[in-house]
Amino acid sequence: MDTTLLELGEYIETKLGEVILSTEMSFGELTLNVERNSIVDVVRFLKEDSQCLFICFIDTCGVDYPERPERFDVVYHLLSPSRNLRIRIRLTTDEKSPVKSICDVFPGADWFEREAYDMYGILFVGHPDLRRLLTDYGFEGYPLRKDFPVSGFVEVRYSEEQKRVVYEPVKLAQEFRNFDYLSPWEGTDYVLPGDEKAKS
Repeated sequence: MDTTLLELGEYIETKLGEVILSTEMSFGELTLNVERNSIVDVVRFLKEDSQCLFICFIDTCGVDYPERPERFDVVYHLLSPSRNLRIRIRLTTDEKSPVKSICDVFPGADWFEREAYDMYGILFVGHPDLRRLLTDYGFEGYPLRKDFPVSGFVEVRYSEEQKRVVYEPVKLAQEFRNFDYLSPWEGTDYVLPGDEKAKS
């Protein structure tokens, strides 16, 4: 299988040239690292070329590496049923540089691109309806970015008094606890309630 994928990677590099920045094998799949602005041409080639026939779109997702100048990876997974092969396409972008939408080639990418926009703030130019998918309309920020606070910024609840949904700053109901993370088999440094009743 690996030799088939490696041969396929060489074939794709030969056909597409400089838009393929590199190829690698990872987790048993061929990964193509591509130039951001060429993603539509790459997926169209992979779908239509007789040696590839990656006609099944699986998913699109984002990955955040905040220490990099281009902090986001956008990752696409495709399947070729006729060749029984999977392929991964990866590109990099930042908060301001848009990625071309592949919805014209794979209409199923619609909601996946919306999710990447909603969770990471990755912009997709040419998308037919790029708006939030999982968070509320008034939501601020992008919850899967690694610099987003775990507790969030606001909480949403229904107010029985006002008869509507209200937004309030997050209030933690208790102070953060100090956990010792010891396994119950190792024992604790303190006396648990009820231990004083046990016989020595």
